[in-house]
Amino acid sequence: MAEEESLRNKTKKGLVWSALERFGTQGISALFAIFLARLLSPEDYGLVAMPMVFLSLALCFVDSGFGSALIRKPDLKDEDITTAFYFNIIAGFVCYLILFFISPLVADFYNAPILTDLLKVTAIGMFIGSFCTVQQALLTKQIDFKRQAKISLCASIVGGLIGVTLALTGFGVWALVFQALFAQCVRAILLWRTSVWRPHGHWSNESFRYLWNYGSKMLASAILDTLYINIYPIVIGKMFSKADLGNYTTANHFASLPSSNLTGVLQRVTFPVLSTIQNDDERLARNYRKILRLSAFIVFPLMMGLSSAGEPFVRVFLGDKWEGCIILLQLACFYMMFYPIHAINLDLLQVKGRSDLFLKLEIIKKVLGVAVMCLAIPHGIVVMVASGIVTSILALAINTYYTGKLINVGFFRQMRDILPIFLVGMAMWTAIILFNHIMPNMYIALPCDIVIGVILYIGSSMIFLKNDMREMISMLPASIRGKLERVVK
Repeated sequence: MAEEESLRNKTKKGLVWSALERFGTQGISALFAIFLARLLSPEDYGLVAMPMVFLSLALCFVDSGFGSALIRKPDLKDEDITTAFYFNIIAGFVCYLILFFISPLVADFYNAPILTDLLKVTAIGMFIGSFCTVQQALLTKQIDFKRQAKISLCASIVGGLIGVTLALTGFGVWALVFQALFAQCVRAILLWRTSVWRPHGHWSNESFRYLWNYGSKMLASAILDTLYINIYPIVIGKMFSKADLGNYTTANHFASLPSSNLTGVLQRVTFPVLSTIQNDDERLARNYRKILRLSAFIVFPLMMGLSSAGEPFVRVFLGDKWEGCIILLQLACFYMMFYPIHAINLDLLQVKGRSDLFLKLEIIKKVLGVAVMCLAIPHGIVVMVASGIVTSILALAINTYYTGKLINVGFFRQMRDILPIFLVGMAMWTAIILFNHIMPNMYIALPCDIVIGVILYIGSSMIFLKNDMREMISMLPASIRGKLERVVK
């Protein structure tokens, strides 16, 4: 019992600081993104998005799953850490050289000469990041998100200020490039200044074999996932206009803010925590279902709220020149809504050390996803984005297969857990959509949408989702928790 309480307290503390880091950082980034979107054009964002698949692939090779392997290993030795550190730097340097020399080919592929220099400069941030992959993994293993929160906030502020300043002075697309580059530099410097670990051991072939045996399957999965995620930008960048790609990436960016960031918060905390009880299936299943419901309880209303308020959000914050982004944002919110559920299911396979099953599922899902996308391409960009909803639902059924086999929490049990939350969220979504049809003034509609959404969701949750509401309240500080618990009773 004491052990269970200790695990709960560790999880709560980690979730709070991880949430502060992710949502604080992304909140600041979102504010700067709004400023930059008003100063720059969809074409500028489209240019930055074009080479992103190559940078994302390079990042996969730099990490190669070694970070997850370090977090999961119970008896971590200095040779393991040092080996991972040296590998990350070597991989980062090799990947930078490859990106440097293929940059003219990337520019030719997209028929955009500026991409030659843009990719060479952007890739510097990837190489700098290779020096602090180990530091990040060690802090995560220790569930030390307080330090990471401070570092990430500082990096986002510095990068954002530099980006806005350059945009105001006419640097155009380069404002986005240097925003990301300087943020990465600040993050690397602060991680090294605050980390107590320094490379003082030596390379170990034994450690490398362990890291590679686990990480290689994660690397293959990451490559598949990266290629799949970037298929849409590649196709849109090649077959449609730069403005279309800019609208798509901006819609995806804002749709990802609540979903992927909450997922990141949960994964960074729950993976090391659940790894400590990986051999106790009953306890693992119980905690797993709590995490699943908690993520749905938070993410579903945020995504449905953003979808229903998509038009006033885009017109008020980004401006009318981003009108093409509206429908894409509304659709993207629905397939991103299930992202945490996917990620939590896949995390269980990592906790159980079954990276082989992880890879198998990724291959099946990606083949299916590409098939659905190919059917949608001839019908235009809106249908392409809408097809992502279909793919997300099909992938959910696939992801839950082994969860059911390993801890008896399969697709139907998970759907029963989250269905009441989904229905309450849909009721809120419908009310906001109807209100926006009768309110033509976007500046009035947006704050009203927020108020309507909050009142409806919280009010409905107090009636229909009491247990989930109590679980959410239990994560809050004691001074706030006591008052809210009296209201929910």
